Amino acid sequence: MLRFGLRQAGRLALGLLGAIVLAALVAAAGKHGAGLSAYANAVFARLVAFGRLDFGTSAIAANPAWDDLARRLPDTLELLGFGAVVAVIIGAPVGLLLSAGRVLRAGAPLLQIVAAAPVFCAGLGLLWLSERVLHWAGAPHDTSFIAALLSGDWDAVVAVLRSVALPALTVGAAGAASIQLALRRAVSQAANEPYRRGLHAMGLSRFEIDSTYLFPQVVAGLFRSFGEVASSLLSATAVAEWVFGWHGAADLFLKSIALEDWSVVGLVLLVFAGLTLCAEFVGAMAARALAETERLA
Repeated sequence: MLRFGLRQAGRLALGLLGAIVLAALVAAAGKHGAGLSAYANAVFARLVAFGRLDFGTSAIAANPAWDDLARRLPDTLELLGFGAVVAVIIGAPVGLLLSAGRVLRAGAPLLQIVAAAPVFCAGLGLLWLSERVLHWAGAPHDTSFIAALLSGDWDAVVAVLRSVALPALTVGAAGAASIQLALRRAVSQAANEPYRRGLHAMGLSRFEIDSTYLFPQVVAGLFRSFGEVASSLLSATAVAEWVFGWHGAADLFLKSIALEDWSVVGLVLLVFAGLTLCAEFVGAMAARALAETERLA
């Protein structure tokens, strides 16, 4: 386990190093007009500045880029959290149901068609449905869910939940597609293991075999897909924040690209890549720990 953990930590460090280099390449993009040599010097200067935890200055607000991101990142993390909850609630049962039998698996192509629809279109559809059919335009997002909960003001809590409902559903639907696909893949792999036939021949029921041996393998397979799920959630968050006017880090990323504020773009890209890589690392370690526990048992 220790050797595996060190190997995964090395992969994480290399991934973060690559993300830092990519962020420096993006942050120095404003120097492209001065020639390749000037651009290379600007990239090197950015890398040196990153080492001093200096992430540059926003060309628009004239503030440190990190200050702009720090103000918006909590809103993005809140939306990611709600979206992840929705993704698990929808994706886990759907993935298991579609793996249960031939009749239920027939619904998989339809789900994949729906999942392949652009998140932007799904968000616009939800927005149109809420305004034209339900006559509900949501609510402004003025405070965080944690702050509203700690204040004890339940009206504020309800207002926050109203504001987050539609974007969280959009993000959660994208995450659910990744979760159900990961679960179906894990169930398909585990179901073909030869030990299942041997244990069944020894007298164990299929329920005992699946609950004792198959279920841990499926959970481990889901853990190994954490990076993929996190990437889906982050991609959907960028779209949902723009569609629903959610002033988070992903919205800042898109606006900074439009306004060519490359220091902010590079920093947001670095943070998002770091979140995805950390999710992949945690998932790999959790899957390995679960496998080790099953082996010892």
